[in-house]
Amino acid sequence: MDLSFSDQDRQFQQEVREWLATAWPQEMRDKQARSALGKLSKDDLVGWQKRLAEKGWAAQNWPVEYGGADWSATQKYIFDLERSRVGAPGVVPFGMSMVAPVVMKFGSPEQKQQYLPDILESNVWWCQGYSEPGSGSDLASLKTKAEDKGDHFVVNGVKTWTTMAQYADMMFCLVRTSQEEKRQMGISFLLIDMTSPGVSVNPIVTLDQPPEGFQEINMVYLENVEVPKANLIGEAGKGWTYAKYLLEFERGNAYSPALKGALSHVRGIAEAELDGFGGSVYDDPDFRARLDDVEVQVLAMEFTELRILGALAAGQNVGPESSLLKTRGTELQQAVTELALEAVGNYALPLDTSTPEPGDNFAPVGPGYANGVAQDYFNTRKVSIYAGSNEIQRNIMAKMVLGL
Repeated sequence: MDLSFSDQDRQFQQEVREWLATAWPQEMRDKQARSALGKLSKDDLVGWQKRLAEKGWAAQNWPVEYGGADWSATQKYIFDLERSRVGAPGVVPFGMSMVAPVVMKFGSPEQKQQYLPDILESNVWWCQGYSEPGSGSDLASLKTKAEDKGDHFVVNGVKTWTTMAQYADMMFCLVRTSQEEKRQMGISFLLIDMTSPGVSVNPIVTLDQPPEGFQEINMVYLENVEVPKANLIGEAGKGWTYAKYLLEFERGNAYSPALKGALSHVRGIAEAELDGFGGSVYDDPDFRARLDDVEVQVLAMEFTELRILGALAAGQNVGPESSLLKTRGTELQQAVTELALEAVGNYALPLDTSTPEPGDNFAPVGPGYANGVAQDYFNTRKVSIYAGSNEIQRNIMAKMVLGL
């Protein structure tokens, strides 16, 4: 199998590189580089996505008929490679990459007309209402209930780990509309207006950020929230099917472009001279061996992704491969942040209490490259859990590939 880029791919790569040189301004590069987490505000992210939309590159996987770029898997990979090289963020996935494909495939013509243009233009911020207290990996046990009231549903329940729900205008939400012997059969897929009476959002303060710092995840409480029947996607009771379709988009991403950029950053940290001590962390043969080992694993991940790209280009669908990518990619994300934490040593201890608001100019303690490394380490502990824990992914692979 030929894993090299074609001449057309190389031309596209050059176009992306030249566009990013001006479209991703130095001000944003500096702000993104201030911490490993890259604390950009909602306005920063929306502004970036609108810039992508103007170029026609925001909805990379959307078909042209809906205003998308209709990129091949290889083009998307190339864009992610170049984007990671300059530190530009990806598109916030909840609207563009997650709910939009579900609306396209299962939504009514009216729903497509209502929601897709605003998603494309980043006029509406979406969040995901899947996990609940006690219903995470076993998502079929969810208890949030939507009671049929004729022309609307009344929703009661709690959603948790809801990323950036404090910004959200809309939530795509799994709810229970009936009690069935097979629990998956009673789940429906609703779109909920976050400004509806009865919706409240409370922050969850995580270990990677102090209470006054940048807040990422939330609890969302739904108390007698009225949702029009028009906001039901597809058929009642088919939400589990739609959710599985959506999760293929959440899991089936290429990880190696970002991993290669992160590893390059770690190598730069390791090779930097230690203040007042001489030498560098890279002089330690044990550390160097671990760094080289992770780099080999990232290269293996890259070639695995390129093989999958080849299959996609030949018209095949991503099936259990999405579970493979999610499992291996998140393990390597954690491995890279562990190396970064070790490389900065005691400079990882001070917490970065910055926020993405104007005036965010806290000076880091120690070298600038150490700022945010600890927070990034803590934040990536979750990546092997969300979108279906890696244990669940291994079960999926065992069943679909090995037939166990």
